[in-house]
Amino acid sequence: MADRVTVIGWDGSPLTEAARSALGAATLVAGTAHQLALPEVPPHAERVRLGSVHLAARRIAGHRGSAVVLADGDPGFFGVVRALRAPEHGLEVEVVPAVSSVAAAFARAGMPWDDARIVVAHPRTLRRAVNVCRAHPKVAVLTSPGAGPAELGLLLEGVHRTFVICEELGTDRERTTVLTSDRAADHTWRDPNVVVVIGGSGTPPPTAGESGWLAGLEPGPGVRGWALPAEEYGGEPAGRKGLEGETPQLRAAQLARLGPRTGDLVWDIGSGTGAFAAEAARFGAAVLAVDREADACGRTAAALRRFGVQAQIVHGSAPHILEDLPEPDVVRVGGGGAPVVSAVADRRPQRIVTHAGTRDEAELIGRDLSEHGYAVECALLQSVALDTRVWTETERTVVFLLSGTLLDRAP
Repeated sequence: MADRVTVIGWDGSPLTEAARSALGAATLVAGTAHQLALPEVPPHAERVRLGSVHLAARRIAGHRGSAVVLADGDPGFFGVVRALRAPEHGLEVEVVPAVSSVAAAFARAGMPWDDARIVVAHPRTLRRAVNVCRAHPKVAVLTSPGAGPAELGLLLEGVHRTFVICEELGTDRERTTVLTSDRAADHTWRDPNVVVVIGGSGTPPPTAGESGWLAGLEPGPGVRGWALPAEEYGGEPAGRKGLEGETPQLRAAQLARLGPRTGDLVWDIGSGTGAFAAEAARFGAAVLAVDREADACGRTAAALRRFGVQAQIVHGSAPHILEDLPEPDVVRVGGGGAPVVSAVADRRPQRIVTHAGTRDEAELIGRDLSEHGYAVECALLQSVALDTRVWTETERTVVFLLSGTLLDRAP
């Protein structure tokens, strides 16, 4: 095992004295091609091209002498330190950090970043990174080849955002470009780059002179609790005709079955008052709310503003409007019955929830979900509202809750 392993972050500025000293004593240096070309790298040291960090870690573990690993920015921030410290390598490291590329990108933009969400985009995680950009008003995306600004812009079609694209930070080829997301796909971008994605109508940042207390995401605007009454979202009290899908008890069960989370895209088909869309967005998920009624779309937009969250709202009738929507992770079908549920199941989301007013309708929906390969659960939910002054019944709602889980798709 190497006698000493030092990880040095490099942000393009001159190396610190500690970094120069460690490099000068190194008998093995690992890094990218441009890092290994630094004049401070000793000519006698063994050089390891840093492609796979795990392969390099095995080389370092078998080396006798002093090893140095060069990394861009802060190596402890989505960097190589985690991989080098993995139990299978047994490496203890010293770290000489530098300014992270995210901090540098926000500095170039002249913006604070304690209220930003930060994601890493690889081809396999690109869609989830895009969903975070849909859900939050300020996101930094650490990109990679095949998951860069152009791909982000393409997947954000229909959602307006501003991109601040910082290419090759810390080098003499550094360039910062500001443009709208719909134009990002028209350009070729140099790697490495960081994209700061700004826009939407989520929770506003602290006003001048104030500061937040939680990095990454402030809590909602003074709202406590879930499955709030429909009146909180501009709807009518539970139990009114046509609003059985809006009862807080049913909504609570639907949210529990779907489990929306950061990185998900939730479809809310038949958004009604916007109650479900707002609450799913409060869990950090990206939400796409669909309704055929213009008034319902307006109520949904108002509910989102009221709770300081955002979602994309699509005015149109399901199932036809669903054809061109981006891939969902979980779906709540609030209206449209079996034909809409069947069209949703064709898109293979991991989970689907809906409700039915009669047993015949519930059996039809359950059978269709089963034929699509979903494991189906059905429960008869009854909620009774009571006037606690006299303990008399004021509202009663009975509904079948159906949920389908696609077992061959990872959650």
